[in-house]
Amino acid sequence: MKILIGLLSIAIFSSLSANALPLPTGPRASVLLPNTFTTAYNFEGTVELSNCSGSLIRLENAKDSDFGLILTNGHCYEGGMPKPGTFITNRPSSRRFTLLDAGANAVGSVSATQVLYATMTKTDMTVYKLNMTYADILSRYKIHPLALSSHHPAVGQPIEVISGYWQRGYSCAIEAFVNKLQEDGWESMDSIRYTRPGCEVIGGTSGSPILLTGTRTVIGVNNTGNEDGGRCTINNPCEIDGSGNVSAHLGYSYAQETYWIYSCLDSSNSIDINTPGCQLFH
Repeated sequence: MKILIGLLSIAIFSSLSANALPLPTGPRASVLLPNTFTTAYNFEGTVELSNCSGSLIRLENAKDSDFGLILTNGHCYEGGMPKPGTFITNRPSSRRFTLLDAGANAVGSVSATQVLYATMTKTDMTVYKLNMTYADILSRYKIHPLALSSHHPAVGQPIEVISGYWQRGYSCAIEAFVNKLQEDGWESMDSIRYTRPGCEVIGGTSGSPILLTGTRTVIGVNNTGNEDGGRCTINNPCEIDGSGNVSAHLGYSYAQETYWIYSCLDSSNSIDINTPGCQLFH
């Protein structure tokens, strides 16, 4: 959300940048990246957006003939950040994504036909449907998707944050699950907090997949962090426990849950918020 949106051009994306931390200025190659960044990761299936990172994901029961899906943040949606308490579903889109191979080399681009779901409430995700099937992508680009887990992750699991935008990654672990994470008017539930040091994420890493270390399994989507030590404001999310106690910590960074998607799949394996028991905000 917000802190990590990292916009390439304030002039072009001014409607998106009012509540977000822009990318570092200047040519990308000249930006001094944090010491936590490293290139020793497998980038196959990650994607670069104009202003964020993302990934090509595959549901556990998907077929090769299914159209591919791209996962990124709700605040990376090209139409602007969804307002608190709102969601977007089944909206046409022609957004393009640069697809990366294992070595973080661009192998081509894929295009969306539809936003299946987007929100910044309860979680922070956008899921796009592509115009190519998994079989098409493998045949043309030799790229396999990442697998989206249907299970809740666990405290202590080692994880990797893989940024397609920066073509760099981070390593840390899941420190805790936050009852409620509030940033300005947006609230996320059961957010993943990273251990430190290791995952001090920056602008442009928004939408990066969170992988279980040593696997190609996605358990969440990277989205925000407390930049200034502020409390419950833009770029300074705060934690609210079950008793209503509020705390904020400079340097804490977070990801959002993605397994809820599985509770909303219909008989054709498509996201349908009207599916009984759907846990995505609607």
